[in-house]
Amino acid sequence: MDAIELSRLISKGEDFFHQFKETINRPDTLAKEMVAYSNSQGGIVLIGVTDNGKVKGLAADDVQDLIKHISSAASDHVNPPITPITENVILPDGIVIVVKIDEGNRKPYRDKNGHVYVKNGADKRKVTTRDEFLRLYQESDMIHADTSKVNSSSLVDIDREYFATFFKKLFGEKVEDQLIPLPKILENMNLSKDGELNYTGLLLFGLRPEYKLPAFIVKAVSFPGLNIEDVNYIDSKDIKGKLSDIFQQVMSFILSNIRHIQNDQGFNSVGEPEIPRLVLEEIVANALIHRNYFISAPVKVLIFSDRIEINSPGLLPNNLTIENIKMGNSNFRNPTLASFASHVLPYRGLGTGIKRALKNYPDIKFDNNYNLNSFMVEIKRKSV
Repeated sequence: MDAIELSRLISKGEDFFHQFKETINRPDTLAKEMVAYSNSQGGIVLIGVTDNGKVKGLAADDVQDLIKHISSAASDHVNPPITPITENVILPDGIVIVVKIDEGNRKPYRDKNGHVYVKNGADKRKVTTRDEFLRLYQESDMIHADTSKVNSSSLVDIDREYFATFFKKLFGEKVEDQLIPLPKILENMNLSKDGELNYTGLLLFGLRPEYKLPAFIVKAVSFPGLNIEDVNYIDSKDIKGKLSDIFQQVMSFILSNIRHIQNDQGFNSVGEPEIPRLVLEEIVANALIHRNYFISAPVKVLIFSDRIEINSPGLLPNNLTIENIKMGNSNFRNPTLASFASHVLPYRGLGTGIKRALKNYPDIKFDNNYNLNSFMVEIKRKSV
C-alpha cells in the first residue's frame, strides 16, 4: 500500500472493515480487534491514526515495539493464533502501521480471557447468545443448521402422506414396502436422529413447522409507495407451512401484487408478469434454501411501487461475494436441505440460479449487508 492509497483510505473514516488506533499500549487491546475481524469478514487496523482520522504518525523507534505488540497479540492473545500481515507506510506526519487481518477459517476465535467478539459497524461487540456461537461454528463448516435437531419434535410432526408421496417420487418405491421402519428411514435420509426431526426434516415434511420453528416464516407486505415507513399498505401476510407451501404462497403473493402485461396475448389473457416468473422463482427459492437458519428471523418480501426487496437472514456463506454469485459460484450453507430442494421446488442447486435470473432480467441488485447481517435482493419493477 503506497502513501496515496493509504491517505485515501484514511479520508473515508472508520467503517466495518477499517479501524484506527493512535497507538497500542497493550497486546490484549489489539487482540480484541483481531478476534472481531477474524470472526467476521476480516479487515485492517491502522496504527498511528486517531479515531477521527487525524494522522499522528509513529516514530521509527516506536514502530519496533509496536510490531512486538502486534506479534504477541496475534500469537499469545488470540486463540487459535492468527497470522496478520503488517506493512509500514511513511506519511508526512510519520509512519503508519497497516495491520491486515484475514477472515478466519477456525471460528470462533477468542481473546486470552475466552471472550468472543464480532464486528458491529465500525465497532465490535461481545458474542453472548447461543445462536451467534452456532453461526460462527457454522461458518467454519463444523456444524450445519439444517441437520440440527429440533427440540421436542418427533414422528408425530411428520406429514406422512406428503412424505410417502415424496418418497415414491424420489425412489420409485412405497414407504410401506420397505423392510425397515419409518424412524430408521428418516434417520438414514439424514432427516432425524434419536427420534427427533432436524430442521430439514421438519421444514420439508412437517405438518405445522411453524409450531416448533416459529421464526422461519415469510413476512410479506405490499406498499403503495416507495418507503417501508408508509403507514398504509396494500396487502400483508405471514406465510407459514412446509417449505413447498411457503414457496407457492410467496409466489402467489408477489404475482398478485405486481402488474401483468398483455404483450401479444389475447384480450382475455391474464397477461405476463412484469418480472418474468422464472426470475422470481429463482430468487425466492434461493432465499428459502440458503438463508441462515441459526438466525431466528423471518425472510421478508417487500413490494414497493418501483421495486421488490427480498431479505434473507445471514450474509453470503463461506467467503462468497456478490461478484462470485453473479459468475455462478455457490457454496451451500444448508447442504442437506439443498440436496432435497430440487425435488420440492424449482431449484437446480448448480450455482446457476442467479446467472439465469440476471440473464432473463438484468435489473437486479444485491446487497450483502454486514451491519444488518442479511442478504438483500432488489428487483427493479418496470415503470408504467
